[in-house]
This record gives sequence, structure tokens and C-alpha cells, in this order.
Amino acid sequence: MQSVSLDKITSAQNPKIKLVIKLKNKRSRDRSAQYLIEGYRELLRATEANVEIEQLFVCKQLFLKDNEQKLIDQIDKKGAQITHCMQNIFEKISYRDRPDGLLAIAKQAPQKLADITFKNENPFIVVAVSIEKPGNLGTILRSADASGADATIVVDKVTDIYNPNVVRASVGTLFTKPVVQATSEETFDWLLKNKIQIVTTSPRAKEVYTQVDYQGPTAIIVGSEQYGLPESWLEGSNKNVFIPMCGQADSLNAATCTTLMLYEVLRQRQSL
Repeated sequence: MQSVSLDKITSAQNPKIKLVIKLKNKRSRDRSAQYLIEGYRELLRATEANVEIEQLFVCKQLFLKDNEQKLIDQIDKKGAQITHCMQNIFEKISYRDRPDGLLAIAKQAPQKLADITFKNENPFIVVAVSIEKPGNLGTILRSADASGADATIVVDKVTDIYNPNVVRASVGTLFTKPVVQATSEETFDWLLKNKIQIVTTSPRAKEVYTQVDYQGPTAIIVGSEQYGLPESWLEGSNKNVFIPMCGQADSLNAATCTTLMLYEVLRQRQSL
């Protein structure tokens, strides 16, 4: 039996539309344990990861290709409520400049440090400490996925992983590998317990990032855009490294710095 509604939503005062707008706010997301996923690629990866999608809003006039209906059918079969919207209503709830006609409400499913498993004896972990900008956090998740990291730990969160712009910037890679939110103390203890080398990044470091051996169990620790890493991380690390800067800038964007570090880990490990 299809769950697709026969009528399109035509009013922005519809309770379903009001709920979507509320979920753009962190307080509402925390209270309801729900969040938004927008876009074909993001929803495809969420579906493949068995994310629990509760409602799907559809606007066929905005579809970019022909495969959206297949994805809608997959989500429908899993029990989500499918609701069609008029184009002007969908554009109101979208948080994209160019929406593609698919937006879902999903159930949060927080993971814990204990849930992280390693694919081999040399785990590769990304630790993002107090990242402020959703776009940077999403890009870090994307780079972690691309470089083969086992998991990303979001520490002392400033931006939560369910922020719509984190989901968007990650292009759905939020769902491809474990992403855990934890405190610095919890994360540091977990890394020590699992005997994982802690490598921090700082402009004040003395060792170039390419001179460190990342072929054993390794965690790359990156800090916030404005303040960098707290002293507790720098003092507790096994290695503290810097990325050479040849111009006037004294530091790189947090996501750019992370990507360079992760691909150095990948480069070294591919040579094994």
C-alpha cells in the first residue's frame, strides 16, 4: 500500500511545513531528536545506511534527473510518509539556492565511542575539536570518507552534526562512516585505551606534517577556525605538526588543513 498523499501541500501554514522550518533550529532538533536531509545524493546515502526517514517532501518540478522516483519508492517501502509540495512551498522549506525537489525528516541515531570498529589493526581516526562553521565540519566529514578514515569524532561540539548545512556540505558522507560526538576527556581516554597515536596540528609546532609516520594506529586532531586546539590536546599529543606556509597567511582553513593531513596519511599507507 502506497503512503503517498494524493493532495499537494499548497499552504506554508500547513503543520508539516511548520515542522520542517522548526527543524532548521538546533533547539528544535535536540528536543524532537529529528533532523533534515535534503538532496538526492544525501538521501541516497542515508537510505543505503538505513537511516530512519520519517517524512519525505517531494516536488517533481525541481527534479534534476530521472532517478528520483526510484529513490522515492525505496524510501516509501521503508514506511516513510511521502508528501508532495507545490514548487513555491518546497522552495520555502529548502535551505539550498537550487533545490532538487527532495527533502526529508529523519530520526537522529547518535553513535558512541564504543560503537566505533576498526577494519584492520591500524585504525585511522579524525578528531575535529570545536569546529564552528557547518560547511567546514561537513567538508571534514567528506574528506574523512574520501581518505579512508575509520571514523570521525566531533569533540566539544560548537556545530552539531545534524545541522542542515553539515549534512549538505558532507554530501551525505555523514552516513558512510561512524560520526561520534564526545567530549575532549572522553575522546582522549578512548584514544589512549586503544593505543592510537595522537597527532595534533598547530602553527607553533616544530615538525612538518610530512615528517611523521602515520602508518600505525593514528588520530589526526584538528582545532577550531579561530582558536585552534586547546593546550590540553597539544600537551597530551604524541606528535605536534605544522603545515608550511609560504605566503602572508599564517594558517589554513580548518577543512583545508584537515584534508591535507588526511591525504598524507593515505599517501603513506598506500605505500605499505
